[in-house]
Amino acid sequence: MEIRIANIADIEGVLALQQLYLYDSLAESERKNGFVTTPFTPQQVEAVISDQALFIAVDEGKVVAYIFAGSWEFYSQWPIFPYMTSLFPGLTFKGSTVSIESSFQYGPICIDVSYRGSGLLLSLFEFMRQHMAKRYPLTATFINKVNVRSLKAHVDKLGWRVIGNFQYNDKDYWILAYDMGIPAVVNAK
Repeated sequence: MEIRIANIADIEGVLALQQLYLYDSLAESERKNGFVTTPFTPQQVEAVISDQALFIAVDEGKVVAYIFAGSWEFYSQWPIFPYMTSLFPGLTFKGSTVSIESSFQYGPICIDVSYRGSGLLLSLFEFMRQHMAKRYPLTATFINKVNVRSLKAHVDKLGWRVIGNFQYNDKDYWILAYDMGIPAVVNAK
């Protein structure tokens, strides 16, 4: 297993993994095991790669997990993100107001079902954290409230904190934050 920053040659593998776990690709019964909701085009994946903000796990030449990260400016092309960041002035994390200047968008994250529960989440997250902590002191994201598996993984295994919630397009979401200065292995419960 290799964990690294993605390069242009990884685009096809990232998109293949994304397609397997997109909300719209899964049956209702499959969604309880987790899903991703933000589809990326090849050009968007390339933009994240050029920013050195796509982190992947590769096993036997196949992309088996990824974490996207990036500025709020990049993510503003999807309307849900500007809506979420408009709520930041009313949110605090560790005694400070959350801002677009001090944070970045984490996610989506996707791990192939056959690698879930193996510790890959912690390893991939920690790799991403070490790289993105050089640029930002904290990160934020949202999780669809029907994606309980993702919430448990982030809160219970990595130590994220729920700092708010919102509704968008008749769906309910949690807002989570994470202190990039704290290693996940120390922060996890």
